Amino acid sequence: MMQHFKQKLHLTNRNASGKEDDFSSEAGLIKLSIKGDRAAQKAIFDALAPKMMAVCLRYAGDREVAEDVLQDGFVTLFTKLESFSGDGSFEGWARKIFVNTALMSLRKKDALRDSGDLELVTGRASEAASQLQTLGYKELMSLVAELPPVYRTAFNLFAIEGYSHKEIAEALGITEATSRSHVNRARTYLQERIKKM
Repeated sequence: MMQHFKQKLHLTNRNASGKEDDFSSEAGLIKLSIKGDRAAQKAIFDALAPKMMAVCLRYAGDREVAEDVLQDGFVTLFTKLESFSGDGSFEGWARKIFVNTALMSLRKKDALRDSGDLELVTGRASEAASQLQTLGYKELMSLVAELPPVYRTAFNLFAIEGYSHKEIAEALGITEATSRSHVNRARTYLQERIKKM
């Protein structure tokens, strides 16, 4: 991510007092952002927004809702910026904020309660797996977006974010068995949809 910051900005910025601010490092940008420096906050926004928008879209399933989640996520990020310890990846830390913001949005809409219907047809997974290799990322994400919110959310948390079923259960207020069921049903649905393409 640091290279992305350097490409977007000059390495230093003179503030109103004529002193140079440190835009050359992620830590410098974070420190300036905590102090309320708008240029540093914009640099962080510009670096993270495209990736975090993709995260928001995966959970929201709708661009307008995803944009609201993105905005709320950045408000939370800048509010909690002081709590970033510097251990691990800043982008990974930020990603958790956006995932949690998306989950809160789904909870507010009570979208995680209704499982919806998935018409499942049993078939051979090996055919779908070979077709998956020729399927592009956008096409796959389009299929994931078709899933009812509760299945889409469990699948995203498991397959994309790498959450365990225990973590998913805690995040969604369900049992681990229900988490496994949601992920398996989503996976089966996606395999069937891929076979029909």
